[in-house]
Amino acid sequence: MASLQFFSIPVSRNPHITRKPVEHPSPSLRLIPRNLAFLGPGLRYIHHGSAKDIKSIRSSNRTEAVTDYSIQVSDVPLLTSSEAMERLKINRENRKGAQGFLAMYSSIFGGITTDPAAMVIPIDDHMVHRGHGVFDTAAIRDGYLYELDQHIDRILRSASMAKIGLAFDRESIRRILIQTVSASKCKTGSLRYWLSAGPGDFQLSPSGCDQPALYAVVVQDKSPFSSKGVKVVTSSIPIKPPQFAVMKSVNYLPNVLSKMEAEEKGAFAAIWLDGDGFIAEGPNMNVAFVTKDKELLMPPFDKILSGCTAKRVLALAEGLVKEGKLQGVRVENVTVEEGKKAVEMMLIGSGILVRPIVQWDEQIIGDGKEGSLTQILLNLIIKDMESGPLTVRTPIPY
Repeated sequence: MASLQFFSIPVSRNPHITRKPVEHPSPSLRLIPRNLAFLGPGLRYIHHGSAKDIKSIRSSNRTEAVTDYSIQVSDVPLLTSSEAMERLKINRENRKGAQGFLAMYSSIFGGITTDPAAMVIPIDDHMVHRGHGVFDTAAIRDGYLYELDQHIDRILRSASMAKIGLAFDRESIRRILIQTVSASKCKTGSLRYWLSAGPGDFQLSPSGCDQPALYAVVVQDKSPFSSKGVKVVTSSIPIKPPQFAVMKSVNYLPNVLSKMEAEEKGAFAAIWLDGDGFIAEGPNMNVAFVTKDKELLMPPFDKILSGCTAKRVLALAEGLVKEGKLQGVRVENVTVEEGKKAVEMMLIGSGILVRPIVQWDEQIIGDGKEGSLTQILLNLIIKDMESGPLTVRTPIPY
């Protein structure tokens, strides 16, 4: 076995070397790479095996103290299926996050699992390696699925545009989604589901896929919806062409980069402009405004995703017109100048409901405080989720 070549990265910052071996089900297995030769010049080599009692390691410009640790170098283990599953379980148990995954349905194994370690999809699914899949989400509130049918209609439209066949008919998909939430026992959270071209091979065409697939996951998230005002910026990431923007596909890299860009600038989200310079949408939410004349103004959905929550807000806002709190509701092109002159601005989506915007780039929106009509619309959506008509609330039989 050849020795490791020189490398310049200090051990404490080298991602390939651990100070303390990671504990695994089998103590003899150490997941540390065997070949570190690519790491470059600058540090004394270490022979295959372990290096103990190393007190200092000198690089070209610094000496770093090292206290009693060993470097274990071994082959990548070949695992049995049970060993792989055990490691998946440990990996899942060690993850910390605000969300819990309570149940998953997969048409591949034809059932529901409540074991997060088993919530996996085949690597050869074309949704994984070609992005040939669509998805949607429905909120779970107090034992009801909010706007389930509206979201199912949208994912079926997205699947049609993406030329993805259906594993089941609409009613069967609906029944499976409801049963998955029922098995999860989740009362507050969300249901996310996917339609994909399915597993088959690693080719570009889905012609080798045996059949399309349906997946669904119930996510528990007890974080309350916030009404605190946020800052947004104008996105420099190119918006998706309308053909792709109007379908909810898994190709979310532009959305991710747009969100990251906003966070890097200390903002909550970034706002996209369409090809003609009109205001379009956020990375995963719609945007709306209240004008000085007290009109609710929202960009049209012909070039962006048709937001189910945004459409529901438009419907509920008609009641505010009847009450005299709004003078009108308009869906039309909005210029940046019009948007920044609005007295209120808001983001709308199933994950945030209605979130006030108090600053866009350097422009303060209105008086820089959360708008009263934005708060009223948020309250209307929350009330609709809790006690709205059964056309938007589907009861879950637990």
